[in-house]
Amino acid sequence: MMKNETNVEEFILEGFPAVQHLGKLLFVVLLMLYLVSIIGNTVIVIIMWVDHRLQIPMYLFLSGFSFLECCFTTSVIPKLLSIFLSGMQTISFAACLTQAFVFISIGITGFFLMAVMSIDRYMAICNPLHYPSIMTMRVCFLLILFCCSMGTVATTSLIIKVSQLSFCDSNIIKHFLCDLGPLTQLSCSDTSFIQSLTFFLALFIILSSLAVTIICYVNIAMTIMHLPSAKERQKAFSTCSSHLIVLFLIYGSCIFIYIKPNQANRLDTNKEAALMNTVVTPALNPFIYTLRNKQFRLALRDTIYKMKLLRQSRP
Repeated sequence: MMKNETNVEEFILEGFPAVQHLGKLLFVVLLMLYLVSIIGNTVIVIIMWVDHRLQIPMYLFLSGFSFLECCFTTSVIPKLLSIFLSGMQTISFAACLTQAFVFISIGITGFFLMAVMSIDRYMAICNPLHYPSIMTMRVCFLLILFCCSMGTVATTSLIIKVSQLSFCDSNIIKHFLCDLGPLTQLSCSDTSFIQSLTFFLALFIILSSLAVTIICYVNIAMTIMHLPSAKERQKAFSTCSSHLIVLFLIYGSCIFIYIKPNQANRLDTNKEAALMNTVVTPALNPFIYTLRNKQFRLALRDTIYKMKLLRQSRP
């Protein structure tokens, strides 16, 4: 085991030095996006649990994904807000590893959960007769637990390795968060094993979940094309379209960030992709899912109506 000779007690997150002079404006914009993301995803979780019509596997997975999005953005954005507002760029060694653990484990869990959501749509569209007996709520909870376990186990192995590195020179992380790529670049230890482990884990996680998703949607597309009427085809596709948009946004940015053997010369472009993945996409997801989902819109409208009636009935 490598001896931990860490002399660096805290790191400095570089953030976005080229636009730091616009810190107050960027703080307001980022805060608005953060609030939109938190409120939107929280509404999805609440509506799913209060409306019995949405207590089916598809919406259970969606509420789980929305909860992950809240945790995902909260692990990153508050620190970035402090950088823009007050220039507080320092982060302790322990806090940096904690942020990396939460950020990466939730990200991995999200990938597996999106693959499970693809399987759910495949079962609902391609095997509708067997769907109710196979995708029970108990099975759904077990699948969510499996996704969380995979994220935790995979990330723990990486963070343990990083915690054993020596950091004895520069402490400036060329990023706005403690991601493993820019963090390991600062180590004065041999990081070739960790870089290879990170690369192959990212390759396996992203491509395996993507392969499951592609296989499911190829079968879904073939099934939809054989439906007898255009109305049935449109209804079947509408249950998948929102999921496909989110998949495109998340996989696109993560493949760009992580599926590269050597990230040393690409950290600047990684920051823009990571900003898209941690700020923009979580804020868009609630709109993508709700605006394109008639059943959820009806449930949201009914819940608001009930809240108004409850408020009016109070003395």
